[in-house]
Amino acid sequence: MGLNDRPALVAAASRGLGFACALALAREGARVALCARTGQAAEEAARRIGSETGSSVAAIEADVSTEEGAMGFVRDGAERVDGCHILVANAGGPKPGRAQDMSDDDWRAAIELNFLSTVRMVREALPHMRRAGYGRVVAITSSSVKEPIPNLALSNAARAATTGFLKTLAREVGEDGITVNAVLPGRILTDRICQMARARAGSEELTEDEALAQQAVDVPLGRLGRPEEVGDVVAFLASARAAYLTGCMLSVDGGLLRSLF
Repeated sequence: MGLNDRPALVAAASRGLGFACALALAREGARVALCARTGQAAEEAARRIGSETGSSVAAIEADVSTEEGAMGFVRDGAERVDGCHILVANAGGPKPGRAQDMSDDDWRAAIELNFLSTVRMVREALPHMRRAGYGRVVAITSSSVKEPIPNLALSNAARAATTGFLKTLAREVGEDGITVNAVLPGRILTDRICQMARARAGSEELTEDEALAQQAVDVPLGRLGRPEEVGDVVAFLASARAAYLTGCMLSVDGGLLRSLF
């Protein structure tokens, strides 16, 4: 896919979707740097990817919900892998809950985590991409930007803001050979969805497996997605083959969303 030897930075990649993206890029030959909030988690993820792909992966400790963490990850990652042609902007999700129950501090934390983290990483990455004449920004957001998810008010709002930023940015940087896209995961079997299933199981007298099975009932493909299925889509969007795709918000949800756009 034209990814061999391209420097790629993947945020929040110690597990889940971030890990799957880093693994997919490493399998295609990219030089990957990843980060996690703790150095131990980052190192462990890098070792796992290295053992599966034979690639050398740089591990960086960084909390992208902070300004220094987000910008520092790109700065340090680009130094470790000699540039940044690909940025996968990713972060964990904020706490669940209703919009009417959230405090100002809750909203600020969600914006820092799921909006400003992307803005800051992109800002630091763009000069590297312009110098290279090649740039791929791929953000991991959520299907909630097309159809808000009940009881995830913070995520719904912060990721919608991120979508507005990405759509605007795509028009601004296209002439530099930089594409900007987002992947919108639906119900993917990650630690977060398992935690939510356990919480639901405890409140409704279900087993965790039963709660997970209920999550898949209205997915047309009849199952939850696998993280690696998201990672493969991200690798494609980062590739030379996706050169004419920009400003896309691509759902990876097994057909769950009913919206036309």
